[in-house]
Amino acid sequence: MLAKKFNGMIEERKDFIMEKSGGSQRDIKCEENSLAGVVSQRACVYCGARVVLNPITDAYHIIHGPIGCASYTWDLRGSLTSGVETFRTSFSTDLSETDIVFGGEKKLAGAISEIVENYDPKVIFVYSTCVVGVIGDDVDAVCRKAEEKYNIRVIPVKSTGFAGNKSSGYKAACHAIMDLMGEPKEKVEGNKINFLGDFNLAGELWINEGYLNKMGVEIISRFTGDSTCQELQEASRAKLNIVQCAGSMTYLAKMMKEKYGIPFINISFYGLEDIEDTLRKIAFALGDVEVIEKAKKLINEELPKTKEIINEYRERLEGKKAAIYVGGGFKAISLIKQFKELGMEIVMVGTQTGKQHEYENIRELCDEGTIILDDANPAELEAFMKEKGADILVGGVKERPLAYKLGVAFCDHNHERKHPLNGFVGAVNFAREIDLTINSPVWKYIRKKAGESYE
Repeated sequence: MLAKKFNGMIEERKDFIMEKSGGSQRDIKCEENSLAGVVSQRACVYCGARVVLNPITDAYHIIHGPIGCASYTWDLRGSLTSGVETFRTSFSTDLSETDIVFGGEKKLAGAISEIVENYDPKVIFVYSTCVVGVIGDDVDAVCRKAEEKYNIRVIPVKSTGFAGNKSSGYKAACHAIMDLMGEPKEKVEGNKINFLGDFNLAGELWINEGYLNKMGVEIISRFTGDSTCQELQEASRAKLNIVQCAGSMTYLAKMMKEKYGIPFINISFYGLEDIEDTLRKIAFALGDVEVIEKAKKLINEELPKTKEIINEYRERLEGKKAAIYVGGGFKAISLIKQFKELGMEIVMVGTQTGKQHEYENIRELCDEGTIILDDANPAELEAFMKEKGADILVGGVKERPLAYKLGVAFCDHNHERKHPLNGFVGAVNFAREIDLTINSPVWKYIRKKAGESYE
């Protein structure tokens, strides 16, 4: 069926695409490397590692590789900080042709020395990029010698290769964080938790923390928005881990459970349904009667008035068609629910790093005829958006030009954005943005055929 609808489909890609129908129950193929020659929307392994570690406010980052790797991820997150802004500065060994031939270990050692002399760092992360994996620099050895010499933490981040799956980079970052946290520390009393997978985009972490504080819950460590190296080293003392960005942080949560005995739950502060469910899940996981009552009170105060505002936007958006292409499955699932809250139809859903159980959830939530894709390329996104008549695409910076070229509205839900989309405040912001972009008068002019009057 799909072959008839999209004649340009590459044969090997057919298992990564499915259309929900009553008679179609096959599993979608996922968690695979991108196909050679296909222009994946994914990022490289190094980029995956960097987006996780970058928001640690007082860490220093050395990108061991050509200067292009450093420029690619310069200030790549819209993370905000309540402290220092060291994380906004990147350092690179800027490997040249000579370094490729003779090796770059001396240059890396010199870069570490220069940062120590000029900035007095507590922690330095050293990223191995693709070319370093090719020439075989022993980055681990250089980092060990630097730690002994300067008595600070110098942590290698093994992020070589373009596996076509930035999840490999997430795992590299998680191993680096485990290295930083070190041995278990004594547990603390009370309702103290770690928040994994919130990077404080546009100050979203502060919104979430406000809700938790009203419930009587305190965050020990944030992974990694607005966090510090010292804060992360205290993480093993927490009673519970909550995991929002499942793609980047579930792996870390599992390692922390094994090493530190900290249980974890998956949550999402995106969309009214998930916000309410999240607040209840956290309260019941902690098992404190007072926290449970405070969570109920918070929900009863915020939910009705937020629904009232969102219903005003629903009147203008009901029946519109949405296409979704985001990084992780958890975000796609929350977005499906949010669009349904607005009375909209979801016609296409895709992710870069979705897991099988997430796609099963997506399939359950979607209506008949919805196209579901794993690791899509621009040609596929364009073909299915045209076929399904999408009115808006939700995605990241790489998808924006595609939407605009097709004359389709766009909502940036990636890590470059500068406005919060989570919590009760964010739910209203999301509805307002969807309304503004879909119902903008610009689209009726763009979609006019050549030569037609604009009136």
